[in-house]
Amino acid sequence: MSAAEVVVVPTGTANLASIRAAFRRLGAAVVESLEAERIAQASHVVLPGVGAFAASIAPLRASGADAALVARIAADRPTLAVCVGHQLLFERSDESPGVLGLGVVPAQVGRFGGDVRIPQFGWNEVTGEGRLLRSGFAYFANSYRATEAPGWTVAMADHGGPFVAAMERGNVLTCQFHPELSGAYGCDLLAAWLAC
Repeated sequence: MSAAEVVVVPTGTANLASIRAAFRRLGAAVVESLEAERIAQASHVVLPGVGAFAASIAPLRASGADAALVARIAADRPTLAVCVGHQLLFERSDESPGVLGLGVVPAQVGRFGGDVRIPQFGWNEVTGEGRLLRSGFAYFANSYRATEAPGWTVAMADHGGPFVAAMERGNVLTCQFHPELSGAYGCDLLAAWLAC
């Protein structure tokens, strides 16, 4: 479907096999790199998830990939962030007090409250429409979430209250859920992003 090269940024905490498999099924060539120059020049870049906020951002800071990712997003280059990768775009997270995120989104990530199961594991409804985003059902695995994303088009889900399930701005798409594990809904979303 696509001849795009997708550079996946390995944070050392993410399970990359499902991301690689999803993009290969869509016909993309997939490579992994933490090199800032490779991230800057790639046609499409994915910041994957799974793991903790502080542990995930540490290799980005050490390699200079953090600045390359911020510059890509500012330049509206096709960038996808998933799960903890999505959370890293925010200023901070309650998961790792004192650790700064990439600061692309001027808001904070907090822990689910109330009497809901933590972590949230399983399918949840995503509601909202954008250029890439559509309503549907997606697979989540998270204990933390953002409740706002100023300046972004958002799709919401509910688990102990509404939270940001995904957001987009131009060619940048971020998902709290795992599109690579979300069946046809996730596959369609990845294919739409690859076409950016």
